[in-house]
Amino acid sequence: MGESLLLKIGQTVFLRDDSLVIIDRRRFPHQVEELICPNFEAVARAIEIMAVQGAGDIAITAGYGLWLAAREIEKKSIVKPGQGQVLIEEARQRLVATRPTGYHIAALLKNMMARTDWDLYPWSPQILTQINKIIEKQDTRSQLTGDWAETLLQDGDRVLTHCFPGAGLLYMFLKARQNGKQIRVVCTETRPYLQGARLTAWAVSELGLPVTLITDNMAAYCMNRGMVSMLITAADRIAMDGTVANKVGTFQLALAASYHMIPFYVLGYGGPDKKTPSAQEIPIECRDPQEVLFFNGISITGQQVDGFYPAFDLTPPNLVTAVVTDRGILSVDEVGSYWSLSR
Repeated sequence: MGESLLLKIGQTVFLRDDSLVIIDRRRFPHQVEELICPNFEAVARAIEIMAVQGAGDIAITAGYGLWLAAREIEKKSIVKPGQGQVLIEEARQRLVATRPTGYHIAALLKNMMARTDWDLYPWSPQILTQINKIIEKQDTRSQLTGDWAETLLQDGDRVLTHCFPGAGLLYMFLKARQNGKQIRVVCTETRPYLQGARLTAWAVSELGLPVTLITDNMAAYCMNRGMVSMLITAADRIAMDGTVANKVGTFQLALAASYHMIPFYVLGYGGPDKKTPSAQEIPIECRDPQEVLFFNGISITGQQVDGFYPAFDLTPPNLVTAVVTDRGILSVDEVGSYWSLSR
């Protein structure tokens, strides 16, 4: 059994010669192609074009963008005292705007700004130290979440996934394998960027587990045929009331799972967003409609056809069986208590 390239972010997002190198996830699994980002604007654009995917990994990539902004400003000797923080704040706002639905970028960058001593020059070493600590924390959080999630698995389970649920899913499968559980995985392809096909299915196969790829409209049929015993996704944001914002298509999978009495578990990693009480406070990112009108650069319909692409949808808490975090497994009624729990 091998180890997936997607298990640790340091394998696909890292610094080299004062630039950020992103292994372009749009090219997986057939190509390992580097995207070089020399400044924070290039990082912002890389996030927008989906070169990096997965809420936690996107947030850390944005953190590197903040570091690049600080480095660029420090090289300008004409910057006046106090002006640097203002300029870096502008970079923070640009990075946060890249993916408005997920709260991870905003939370991470806000904390980084607050923890930087702006009277202590230069700022970039402080920011880089924070990033390294955050990466270590994310890896620990993913492992703990995977460990908790593994306790839900029974030998012979058939797990349906959607999009790329992050490293916690892979740690879950690794732990299950170590415990002698035989698990099969079914992955939706996840149009239009095919994260389920290119990332999840490939990563699971690299771990040595049997995995089957289906198109997005096959899930209910597969549930009805007994091919699925459990649905597991991640979340880009979880409201305090248990509402789950995740890749568009999650809501319809949750509906189908509920109809077939199949449990739906959400890998919630670091818990809900304390500043989001309910679904009403979650903005839904609508991406360029052209992204659904083309496939691998080839038009798939007529020139007069319109497209529509909300990148996320909202699953109400009554369709969620439980949220799995690094601090334990919580029912939707208990989600708000996450912050009072210890690891």
